Amino acid sequence: MPTPSPTLHRPAPHPPLLTLDGSGLVEEIERYLASLPPSARPAIPYVCPLGSTLQPWNAGYPPPRRTPLDRLLRRPARPVEVTVAGHLRLTSRYLAAAGWLQGAMWDAGGRVCLLGAQAAVLAHGYGTPYTVRRARTQVMEVLHATGRPVPSPDSYNDAPGTTQADVHRLLDQAAARAGVLGI
Repeated sequence: MPTPSPTLHRPAPHPPLLTLDGSGLVEEIERYLASLPPSARPAIPYVCPLGSTLQPWNAGYPPPRRTPLDRLLRRPARPVEVTVAGHLRLTSRYLAAAGWLQGAMWDAGGRVCLLGAQAAVLAHGYGTPYTVRRARTQVMEVLHATGRPVPSPDSYNDAPGTTQADVHRLLDQAAARAGVLGI
């Protein structure tokens, strides 16, 4: 009867690999979070600690395209139709991409104020002057509804205590309002 060799050993088995799909961990966490009272849930959206992918300010909107007739008549492309809410979101994204400025519409470095960002979005072919006027009306409505009675969005932009985050928050609130109104 042969005896096993004492030098032969077997490696320890590896623990089974857990995957997000197979472990049930995600579902367990979601159930736990859903069981928390609303006061214990975070009031802000989750922000990935790994960062985000840089995108152009006009991502999700097609660029204006000149038709053969536009080229023949040497005219600019027809503007891309955007809603008032879309214009306000694009304005905020343009401000974030170009940089924010107080006291002037733009500077040599390309930074813009609120009005400069709206003008730039329009100049890049998104929306019409009518869209911009309606967007500015929504911004004014939010300013007055939140207890900031200023004569124009530009005076709010240039106020000493206003920050870039304040302007983005204002544009986000105005876009949400326009979205609720369906414009």
